[in-house]
Amino acid sequence: MKYYFAVLFFIGILFITGCSTDNQMVLLEEEISSIDVAISNGAGEMNEDIMHTFNDSESILLFETAITSAKRGESNVVSTKPDYDVVVNYRNGSPSHAIHIWLGEKNEKSTLMYMVDYATGEGQTYVSTLTSTNQLRDLILTGE
Repeated sequence: MKYYFAVLFFIGILFITGCSTDNQMVLLEEEISSIDVAISNGAGEMNEDIMHTFNDSESILLFETAITSAKRGESNVVSTKPDYDVVVNYRNGSPSHAIHIWLGEKNEKSTLMYMVDYATGEGQTYVSTLTSTNQLRDLILTGE
């Protein structure tokens, strides 16, 4: 009997750690209506002078993928001003996600941080893939 409990306990631990998203950024499991992008005024604050609003499904998917594929990682850019403030807006009126982005150069990684993490002093950073940076650069810099 102890053997079965030990096996079930071990399987439970594997399931919990295998399904954990602590190492990745997450968004609500709600439909996204739009993504607002503004040039950042500085970490911890949101620039309300929006330069682009993306509401087409292709752009939304690109941002959603870039955000949710970013993995927890150390970054030395957080001592500098973020490049952009991004707000993820949801269709059902759920609270928006505000995210700072330090946009990497072409073929470099970018750094992302929940704005609330900066405000609370947690400052956990997430690092994007090279592909995500390239796609975000194309979208943000051209607005298309």
